[in-house]
Amino acid sequence: MVHKDILILGAGRSSSTLIAYLLQKGGSRGWTITVGDISLAQATERITGFTNGEAIEFNIERKEESRRIIQAHRLVVSLLPAHLHPSAASICLEEGKHFLTASYVSDEMKGFDEQAKQKNLLFLNECGLDPGIDHMSGMQVIDKIKNQGGILTSFESFTGGLIAPDTDPQNPWRYKFTWNPRNVVMAGQGTAKYLQEGQYKFIPYQRVFTRTTPVVVPGLGDYEGYANRDSLKYLETYGLQGIKTMLRGTLRNKGFCSAWNILVQVGCCDDSYSMEGVGLMTHRDFLNSFLAYHPSNSIEEKICKVFNLSLTGEEINKLRWSGFFSDELVGLPKGTPAQVLEHILNKRWKLKQGDKDLIVMWHRFRFLKDDVQKEIQAHLIATGENEINTAMAKTVGLPLAIVTRLLLEGKIKARGVVIPVLKEIYDPVLEELQEFGIRLNEEEF
Repeated sequence: MVHKDILILGAGRSSSTLIAYLLQKGGSRGWTITVGDISLAQATERITGFTNGEAIEFNIERKEESRRIIQAHRLVVSLLPAHLHPSAASICLEEGKHFLTASYVSDEMKGFDEQAKQKNLLFLNECGLDPGIDHMSGMQVIDKIKNQGGILTSFESFTGGLIAPDTDPQNPWRYKFTWNPRNVVMAGQGTAKYLQEGQYKFIPYQRVFTRTTPVVVPGLGDYEGYANRDSLKYLETYGLQGIKTMLRGTLRNKGFCSAWNILVQVGCCDDSYSMEGVGLMTHRDFLNSFLAYHPSNSIEEKICKVFNLSLTGEEINKLRWSGFFSDELVGLPKGTPAQVLEHILNKRWKLKQGDKDLIVMWHRFRFLKDDVQKEIQAHLIATGENEINTAMAKTVGLPLAIVTRLLLEGKIKARGVVIPVLKEIYDPVLEELQEFGIRLNEEEF
């Protein structure tokens, strides 16, 4: 018997704003919010100070227990690791519960579409920042251009989670972990696909970080973007069949990609095998294990020779700052290259007390109107309050929280497996986000 309202699965890095919003809004509406996490302490921390919240230990691997918990709620918001969403969604489908998440739609998730429609259920995906706010803000401008008689010829969109200018000014990467570190380490794997000037373009993983797009954001300066895995699948979703250019990507500060490319090329991001000797390995040993033996050349010299770099160049400076040339022990008993890399980076890239993150989103729309070529550039900037209340948590959590509220209030009619490109979703969400200072600024050329 249903006696509770919202079940939130996962209380990790990006959950704080979403949980706080739903607890606050739910308090005046008589809603109960259950936060479930594999760490009961972490779930408890998220509901502290609210009387309408309950923290529980939750493990999706315990199928029957998970079923009982899901069965007792009206809807489920999943912030679990992406590969676990289908397990939670399948239980929701069987038990007749709505399911919402910020993660990409997987092929397995797509397979739930017809049954979800038949059961009058909304299975909403890609409703966070990127994917999420990028979809909604992009579609709002695209629909506006179309409604005014414009014909889209190009759409480019880049989003990045970075650090604020006054945070860790000595950090040459201008980057720290503001979301799942593993996802950052594994980013770009697979082949990037997009459309440019009417030509299909494909970038294999080993070339992704060498093919970047320059981006200038008003008030912030120069950035670089690298292509996401598959921009082509959004041609139909956005209603942009026949467009000449379609590119979605990730934004980074200038110089990030050339330094990160070194780690990719030498093999540090490989997650397919376990390394020997990790327990006795230093940071320096880790990097050296991927380089050819030389009786006298240092690691720095070997990298410079392989990548034709200067010992005093920015790439070497970034690697040195991150500790790759130090004799500090890695501190893991075992691991794949990707796991060791994540562990080393987390020592310098973890947000510290007082750190603030920075979200930067940039769109460029090119279109024909009355036979005149026009262009709209739009950007969104959000800064975190501190290392806990981050801009990442805010921009990932708020869209999902707002849709959850709208759904419980009966204001969302969409059903099946969908993403937030529908006007009934993106208009109210984008309007409310402005109340939190999250606004897309447009300039037409």
